Amino acid sequence: MSTQTVLLILDLVGIFAFAVDGALTAIRTARVDIVGVLVLGVVTAIGGGILRDLLLGVTPATFQDWRYVTVALLGGTVAFFLSTRLTRLSKPILLFDAAGLSLFVVIGAAKAIELGFGPLQAVLLGAITGVGGGTIRDVLLNRVPTVLSANSHLYAIPAMSGAGTVSVAHLLGFDAGWVAVVGALLCFTIRVLALRYRWNAPRPPGAPPL
Repeated sequence: MSTQTVLLILDLVGIFAFAVDGALTAIRTARVDIVGVLVLGVVTAIGGGILRDLLLGVTPATFQDWRYVTVALLGGTVAFFLSTRLTRLSKPILLFDAAGLSLFVVIGAAKAIELGFGPLQAVLLGAITGVGGGTIRDVLLNRVPTVLSANSHLYAIPAMSGAGTVSVAHLLGFDAGWVAVVGALLCFTIRVLALRYRWNAPRPPGAPPL
């Protein structure tokens, strides 16, 4: 299996996971109909990738390949019809979010490297890919974006860890495809452990308790 095939599969899986997460978040936190569910699911799934591609100066992949929007709509549709069961469970939503974050950050970093950007830029663009769609969703829902929340149980740190793994591995000459899988697993593991043990990033001295 080629590197491009591996990255495409990871990208589509990440889109599906984020679409489900975005749609379920919308259902839980706002009064939305099927249009609202699908729009917020799609925005969560492809928003970060569009921001990344615009910053990279290329036509967003979403507008070049029908599979991206189709998979996003599929994820939103699944969430809509299974919402009665899934909204009772907070863990599946968090796991979908962690999976989407993990897959997107490594895809974003790998694409930046492929276009000739440096390792630091790749980490930043990977993080933007991972958190961009969720941030747009939260703004539309009038919520503090998860990535900026003091009670997010680590979000940006796992994202940068996953993207950083891809960047460092590229500098060392490793194959980008399988390194992306390792980076995604690292990001996912840190995020899940942070959720399990309620880890948070350091807060300013004297900040009020959460």
